[in-house]
Amino acid sequence: MRLNVRWRSGNSAYLILALLMPACAAIGLVLAWTSLGLEFDNYAYDFLFRSEPAAPWQPSSIILAIDERTLAKYGFPAGIRSALADGLNRIQAARPAVVAVDTILSDPGDEGPSAKLEEAFAHTHNLVLSADLLPDGSGWEEPIPRFRKYAVEVGQVHAALDTYDAISRELPLEKIAGRRRLWALSLAAYRTAHGAEIMESPDDLTVASVRIPSSIRDEAHQRHDRLLGDERLMRIRFAPKGLIPSISVAELDRDPALAAKFAGKVVFAGVTAQNTVRDRWMTPASSIAMAGVEIHANAFETIARHMFLVDASPVAVLAFCLALVSGAGLIYVFLPGRAANVAALLLVGASQAVPAVAFARSVVWPWLPGTLSAGLALATAASWRHLLVRRALVRAGEEKNRYQHAMQFVTHEMRTPLTAIQGSSEMISRYGAMPEAKRKQMAELINSESKRLARMIETFLSVERLSAGEMEMKQERFPLAALVERCTERARPFADRKQIEIEISALPPDDLTGDRELMEYAVYNLLTNAVKYSPSNTRVKVFGEDDRGDRVRLSIEDQGIGMDKKEVSRIFEKFYRTKRAEQSGEAGTGIGLSIVEQIVTQHGGAIHVESEPGKGSRFTLVLKRAL
Repeated sequence: MRLNVRWRSGNSAYLILALLMPACAAIGLVLAWTSLGLEFDNYAYDFLFRSEPAAPWQPSSIILAIDERTLAKYGFPAGIRSALADGLNRIQAARPAVVAVDTILSDPGDEGPSAKLEEAFAHTHNLVLSADLLPDGSGWEEPIPRFRKYAVEVGQVHAALDTYDAISRELPLEKIAGRRRLWALSLAAYRTAHGAEIMESPDDLTVASVRIPSSIRDEAHQRHDRLLGDERLMRIRFAPKGLIPSISVAELDRDPALAAKFAGKVVFAGVTAQNTVRDRWMTPASSIAMAGVEIHANAFETIARHMFLVDASPVAVLAFCLALVSGAGLIYVFLPGRAANVAALLLVGASQAVPAVAFARSVVWPWLPGTLSAGLALATAASWRHLLVRRALVRAGEEKNRYQHAMQFVTHEMRTPLTAIQGSSEMISRYGAMPEAKRKQMAELINSESKRLARMIETFLSVERLSAGEMEMKQERFPLAALVERCTERARPFADRKQIEIEISALPPDDLTGDRELMEYAVYNLLTNAVKYSPSNTRVKVFGEDDRGDRVRLSIEDQGIGMDKKEVSRIFEKFYRTKRAEQSGEAGTGIGLSIVEQIVTQHGGAIHVESEPGKGSRFTLVLKRAL
């Protein structure tokens, strides 16, 4: 089967880079969406949280704390209800707006402390009590009726902890268990304080004209979340340390005047002592575990101050990653070494700056997708450029070696006519009495060898002028058949010496437009090559046909040594000769086909090659017909 190759195809290296860059973005996004990738994004989120704390504000909430000193005075765990009752009694005169109790009162307990707490609840305005999920998620662990009857609402206090590091970054605004839904304690306290209903939509909740971004998950996530009771999550914007006041029951016992600080505030009452491990969790804003009641107070402030953190749009993240990889590709395509390195650093800086800038604007922009996309793209583009430059250097080295070999050959070839010219001229000048016939013979030798030398020089000059685009082509009209006949007549003596027949058939009667001399050179070169690399007693066929549209085809086919696929891909390189051509013993410089290809191209045509080792070659010129 013959090999058919079309030349002057586009450079595939840039196409490869264009395909690799989006692949880097895709890999970066896929890795970022894995469990490990999401954890890295969480760590980046925590870092930004500590690096960019929210500006201080006047809080609307306050914590009634049962701390270590309070427990030392009242006892643990039996004394919690007595401590809570005393604390509520002391702040009643200040008339807080809401009291949200973060203590699960699901058991009767000792009658004395329970009765004392019930009495305190009876005098508490806007009381909100707490409930938590049962361990199996089938229902609620909630206040017993003697306490529940005094509460305007019951809020759930379930913590949404990260699966891998158990850090509380988000708050489940609702939980569903046993076909019953409870709002989060902080949300219940906020709506109680404003006496408003909660309006729901797929994308948010609205309470007292405050829109809380909290989208319902897609169906698959929703089914999974319902098993856990989660449907909507809100990121908590933790306040700077110490901003939300915390006054313990023990401090109120020592200084009752502190009760005035609770006036008009939403009070979160609960245990803050560190030895109560069950209700303490790590957060992005704390170096030690934070009590659950403090987390709920921070969630309340997030709602009250409208300081919501929203996730960046996946489409925006994808567009950013594509912009990064496109920038990486352009950097290593267009910029030189040092400038490329500086631009690469700036690109990496952009991938790190965007999440920080977005966080400052309350948008949670994932850190890992951009970082991975930029890193992979820069590494890939730099490697691509290294390989491209290395390949160019290798080609330049090969070109230099071929050029040196060609120059050595040409020098050797030129030495023969120069020697003949020099010897003949010396003989003519030295022997003045030389017979006229001998003098004429010497003069003809000088003339023929000087013409041969001129042709060699003209060939090399043509290569350089065509390569540099400096050769001006004539624009004349000439018949294709006449041009082929002329070239054939010039090549026939060479063919006759090898007993090779040149057969012409089916030439189109079309005219061409261009430089007749250059086109004649191209056809003659192909003919002489066909004869040169064919064995004796074979045939060279020249034929043509009309191509579609304004094109005409001219083919020259031989029965010579042929070429393999690798050789065909390089035969139009300057100074390249196939191994079979070198082993044939035929002289050559390897530049003729390079000139042919450039002539045909400058005439708006193309050249095709079909070849098979040992079975000959067919060169086909596709040329523009004169209009």
